[in-house]
Amino acid sequence: MNQRPVRSQASRGSIAATGRLRALGFHVFYRLPTGMRRRLVRLAMPKFIVGAVALVRDSEATGGGRLLLLRQPPGVGWSLPAGLLRRHETAVAGCARELFEESGVALSADDLTPAAPSALVHSRGRWVDVVFEASVPASEVTLRVDGAEVLEAAWHRLDNLPPLTPPTARLLSFYGIGPYAEYPEVRR
Repeated sequence: MNQRPVRSQASRGSIAATGRLRALGFHVFYRLPTGMRRRLVRLAMPKFIVGAVALVRDSEATGGGRLLLLRQPPGVGWSLPAGLLRRHETAVAGCARELFEESGVALSADDLTPAAPSALVHSRGRWVDVVFEASVPASEVTLRVDGAEVLEAAWHRLDNLPPLTPPTARLLSFYGIGPYAEYPEVRR
């Protein structure tokens, strides 16, 4: 038996008034100049930090394959080449820039393809990772690190990954890689 909630006449009137007020608000909002609407949205909506992440695989590796990982200070775990976007920088350009700065691997934006999923929204930390994939022959690449931002860069077999930072392990799980690959509850 399907029972619908009984609402009083006053409750129905309140809902109708709220709907009319909401419609009036949108009517006024869309008549404002574009710049003013944009400023109002920026004030009202949560802000997110946007970064780019590179999943770089060794195209020469057989078997399970190899992935480029970095060890950054304080050196507790390994992570992926990644970084924040600069103002007015596209995600793919930021990814190529960060990959080169952190590992010495020089790729153009055309060498990077969006991963699937291509963006991961971390609502608790309020950041968005735009993820790109690439495949390069490891024997033709010289890994170079600066010793300050990155302590070490190395290729690691997918079936024998080193200890990963928790954010890296969670991110890799979306792509079926790493210790959390079989645990969908980690991806929340």
